[in-house]
Amino acid sequence: MSSRLPRSLIFGYAAIALFMTGDGFELTFLARYLVDLGYTPVDAALAFSVYGFVAAIAAWCSGVIAEMFGARRVMVVAGIAWLVLQVVLLSVGLNSGSLPLILLIYGARAAAYPMFIYSFVVLIAQTVDRSRLATAMGWYWAAYSLGIGVLGTYLPSWLLPVLGEQLTLWLALPWVASGVLLAAWSARRYGGTAQTAQTAPTGTEPASRLRELARGATILVENRPILILAVVRVICNLTLFGFPVIMPLYLSTTTYDGVGVLAVTQWMQLWGLMFAVTIVTNVLWGRIGDRFGWMRQMRWYGCVGCAVATLSFYYLPQWTGPNMWALSAAAVLLAVAVSAFVPMGAVFPALAPGHTGAAVSAHNLAAGVSTFLGPAIAMVLLPIAGIGGVCWAYAVLYLIGAGLTVFVRPDQPGIRSRRPVPATASASASASASASA
Repeated sequence: MSSRLPRSLIFGYAAIALFMTGDGFELTFLARYLVDLGYTPVDAALAFSVYGFVAAIAAWCSGVIAEMFGARRVMVVAGIAWLVLQVVLLSVGLNSGSLPLILLIYGARAAAYPMFIYSFVVLIAQTVDRSRLATAMGWYWAAYSLGIGVLGTYLPSWLLPVLGEQLTLWLALPWVASGVLLAAWSARRYGGTAQTAQTAPTGTEPASRLRELARGATILVENRPILILAVVRVICNLTLFGFPVIMPLYLSTTTYDGVGVLAVTQWMQLWGLMFAVTIVTNVLWGRIGDRFGWMRQMRWYGCVGCAVATLSFYYLPQWTGPNMWALSAAAVLLAVAVSAFVPMGAVFPALAPGHTGAAVSAHNLAAGVSTFLGPAIAMVLLPIAGIGGVCWAYAVLYLIGAGLTVFVRPDQPGIRSRRPVPATASASASASASASA
């Protein structure tokens, strides 16, 4: 492998940005829109929780499925499924007045998004030298942030007052379609899988494929550092998926101790600012991680930083009122903190070098659980402890994550390994030798 990033990945980064722009259209206002349609805030949280649960299962499968059938091919199929289900959701689901039907369609569409984006993560792991992997993941998350957080947030905030919720949601379709077309074009131009001998599945028979898929879960039992890191991976994005459920209510209504200091569109622009900052910080943290090491960065700037930023989002509106400067500072702090987790995608394969697909699947499963757990915590705690209780729960979990990172010590660039990993060691043994403290 070359130590430089392959140029063919540029088109994949662009496809991720376009796809996530459309996928992100709904993120900052769907919870409020469901409440306006007559559902309760708990119903809205349930919809996001079902979405996250299905996404978790799909994310777990995505790593091995992408290796089996080719990452770009899986991206195209998943993108087409997203488009079809989005049309069904908008034309049938949201107009039905039936929460179970909305949950069914929205939940089914949830499987497409992780298949699209995490298949590309497999492609990165297959084609990028390990010493540049965190940098490559930094560019990946920059493209993700540009899509879901900047274009996918600012565009709806401008369109919503003019077109309303339904038409704004329909306009997500051309963005996703553009991403799918670009993924299909790049697959034809660069030939599909780009798979290396080191990461190819060990067999082509169905039984071998199923074993490799199952390893994405069993590796969590066999490899203790990966299990610990998976817990941290679940924790690291709680606010990214929990805040879109609770913050529109907190900042723009008085429901569940909300302060009602901003319009929904102001909240959307605030969230867009957070993601806009991560475009830069994702790349910077990727380079810093490759240069100075991964784990300390994620511990102090990621976990502890996110705990502080989470509580800032809750308390600053109470102290300063509708002060966009103060809330913008909280958004920037959260952006800097959450992007410090960029090396996560590099650490999982480093802990199981003999089973890259399974390690990436474990990473994706944990990422999907985060999509589910963020809204689920809100759903459970909102009626009991209000929005403040949800924010404190997130903050405490971040601090627990900081403590867990002490027990994960991969052989990483920028830091001389304390216990060198033999090149011939198995995945489980190598992880135990380098990271069992």
